[in-house]
Amino acid sequence: MINGDILSNIDLSQALRAHHEQRSLATLILHDCGPFNQVRINDRLEVLDIGAQPEPGRLAFTGIHILEPEVLSHIPGGECSSIIDGYLRLIREGRPIRAHISKGHYWRDVGTIQSYLSANREALKGREVLWGEGCRVHPSAMIRDWAVGGRGTVLEAQAEVARSVLWEDVTVGKGVRVMDSIVTS
Repeated sequence: MINGDILSNIDLSQALRAHHEQRSLATLILHDCGPFNQVRINDRLEVLDIGAQPEPGRLAFTGIHILEPEVLSHIPGGECSSIIDGYLRLIREGRPIRAHISKGHYWRDVGTIQSYLSANREALKGREVLWGEGCRVHPSAMIRDWAVGGRGTVLEAQAEVARSVLWEDVTVGKGVRVMDSIVTS
């Protein structure tokens, strides 16, 4: 299971192999990412605790987990809940929740506007713009710093776009300025 608000190239084959060898109910893929380091493990890679705040000596949950079907029965039905609460119950019961530590990968949380913009900037890999198919940019339109435009994006005369992501079929009208924004279809 992979949370929908992350981007990553983590190789899952080693984690899957470890999950099967350890006979875990769940294997959480962890890494060292300071602002998110909330998971405490021991030297046998058993998850001991998942804190509410980052703490020294802990690792970050990547949002990638390998689950046995039984884990789903520990999530209450018909109400909003967090799988983390289920993991904490299983840990208290002494059930095997383990960790797999990943290193040397790309990982980015895109659950905030700023992190989503940063991920798009990173995807440019030094280029100024990335346009989808069928985009039209008027010769007098300006792009400052960087921009990403989805299929069918249109920048009309004197339009200006800076540090922004425009989704599919977005039209930036004549003389309109879009700065540090995400414009949806």
